[in-house]
Amino acid sequence: MRFLLFLSFLYSVVQADFSVASYNVENLFDAKNQGTEYNDYKAGVHNWNEHMAQIKLNHTAEAICDINSDIIGLQEIENKYVFEELISRLEQVGCEYKYSAITSKPNAPIQVALLSRFPINYQREIVVSPSPKVRNILEVYLEADDKPLRIFVNHWKSKSKNGKESARIRSASALANRISQLPRGDEYIIIGDLNSRYDAPNTLEAKLDDTNGRTAIGDVMSTYQDHHLINKAEIIASPKGVHYNLWGELPPSNRWNHQFFSDKSTIDHILLPQTLFDKKGIEYKDGTFMVFAPPYLKNRYDSINRWKIKKGIHAGRGYSDHLPIKARFTMTPFKLSSNVTQYKITKQPIEYLYAQDAIKADVLLENAVVIWKRGSNAIIKQSPQGRGVFLYKCAKQLKVGDKYDILVHEIKTYHGLKEVTHLSIAKQKASNVPVQTFILNAKNFNMPIANRQNEVIQDISGIYRNKKIYFAHGSLPIFFKTRAALPKDGSKIKISYGHLGYYKKLQLVVYNKKDFEILE
Repeated sequence: MRFLLFLSFLYSVVQADFSVASYNVENLFDAKNQGTEYNDYKAGVHNWNEHMAQIKLNHTAEAICDINSDIIGLQEIENKYVFEELISRLEQVGCEYKYSAITSKPNAPIQVALLSRFPINYQREIVVSPSPKVRNILEVYLEADDKPLRIFVNHWKSKSKNGKESARIRSASALANRISQLPRGDEYIIIGDLNSRYDAPNTLEAKLDDTNGRTAIGDVMSTYQDHHLINKAEIIASPKGVHYNLWGELPPSNRWNHQFFSDKSTIDHILLPQTLFDKKGIEYKDGTFMVFAPPYLKNRYDSINRWKIKKGIHAGRGYSDHLPIKARFTMTPFKLSSNVTQYKITKQPIEYLYAQDAIKADVLLENAVVIWKRGSNAIIKQSPQGRGVFLYKCAKQLKVGDKYDILVHEIKTYHGLKEVTHLSIAKQKASNVPVQTFILNAKNFNMPIANRQNEVIQDISGIYRNKKIYFAHGSLPIFFKTRAALPKDGSKIKISYGHLGYYKKLQLVVYNKKDFEILE
């Protein structure tokens, strides 16, 4: 008898855990014209027809069924009719959701919705703007194992088509205002496509910044503090209105679930208030946040297997341009798991990066001066005598001669060349810093130059022969990025600007034909 009671108790504890997910399904439209469809989804155009709509519906149901979350928020559902068809399809394949909710914004091309295995007591919509282009926020009040819980499903304005930050702030402000009205101790979860990077306060593009650096996710939803994500220790002691972003639980290199060309980012989020860490009622289960990424949701080279439209024609393949995110919750008091890494920023010099194959937590480089830049590539140094490091396709917002505190999120070694591949600006500290003292020139350039990769050289002359440049005291392989203006063998050349790079061996890289001249 005691054994049976123990099993019953153990079963109830297991049952008390439940999962919450969010998934932007990318334009789940039907094949009927209501007049609000996007151009690619008008019936009879671009090969969009009932057959294509059914394929898209099946693929969406497949992913949702495999996610197997007790509660899942969805974005980009056209209307209640296709939503009801999705619910029916899920039931047909054995993934039934008895409870559901969807917004009803008039004349809007897409809505947000929610599927639940728990009873829904009521739903309401937070109206951000009367414009059909601005999505309402769905608020659902349900009971998870008899415990009350609110879910806010969001889809904020994207950054495309001049999507300024003020548009996302309007949505965040409407949500924050609603949260301020909730009873003290109320338990809720914010999910959805917020169209914001987790590190938005440090990475907001200048062309979209019409709020003087203030961001929707970082400032209005209060997920950021002193240039870093609120951590678990801080959220436990935080007041109402502050939120923990679950992306902080993953190493920086794994923080992505959306891809725009080669740019991987975090635009879907799960944000949690202090009440889900207070050892009362519903609690976050530490270490359970994940990106759901089975092989069929990805292509080769780790890219997302999105719904394919080739040359304007629907191909009937693929899923979404987003990967779902998911986390687990429990009725047992929150406890920091010893198996979960707490990713804390470490303050280090650039030299530290050369001793690492990868970094598990953000590295803060203080007083880094940009001494050279070509496009979105750059080189930074902290002192004239110290080492430099190459910033690969992540330096678009940096300016030569400016000094920054930089947060390094990801590094890699490319054929021997140490590169920073993902960063954010923690603070701009100075402008118009003289960079000449950081650069090698004829006066301080001496051979040999072992371990001097990621230096910048200026105004150094030599003889070009057999893909090498010969100086008075030695030679270096030289690589010209611009192949159209190669000097002839035996030419004496002067390098105005060059980068001591690395491709299996140290080499001098010249990026532009304006960066060198032929003297003879």
